[in-house]
Amino acid sequence: MKYSELLTYQGYIYLTSIYEPEDNSLILTIERCRINETSEDIRIGDNIIEDTHSIDIDNSLPILRFEFNWYIRYSITNESFSIMDDYEVYEGKAFRIYKRSRYLDFINVSTIASDDYPGPFKHYGITALNHIVDVVATEPPTITLINRDAII
Repeated sequence: MKYSELLTYQGYIYLTSIYEPEDNSLILTIERCRINETSEDIRIGDNIIEDTHSIDIDNSLPILRFEFNWYIRYSITNESFSIMDDYEVYEGKAFRIYKRSRYLDFINVSTIASDDYPGPFKHYGITALNHIVDVVATEPPTITLINRDAII
């Protein structure tokens, strides 16, 4: 599977693991989710929020494993502290490729990375439940589908 194929994905996703198998490489495990059909009411203090639905991992779908063989920089942000505005320009929804972003601006002022060295790079974004993942790399990740039956 190619990263560009995920740009049309409209659902929810959940980051289940982050791992650096060796220096400057990154593996992310992502699970796709579904909205639970069963509703429930939630009480917060004296207030009741009616007809809520949990978002749960969809165990009928394979796990997505993203492997960046080499990166310039990556960042994980608590979703609650992310900023949403019109400054950023990207393609995709849960999985994004940015044309303009505050993270690319940060890369430009805080690193020596350029089109000359290490070469042209892109900002790959993953907007998961609870986590925002930003990776700047010269190559897209290798994406492997992991069959749940194969997990011991």
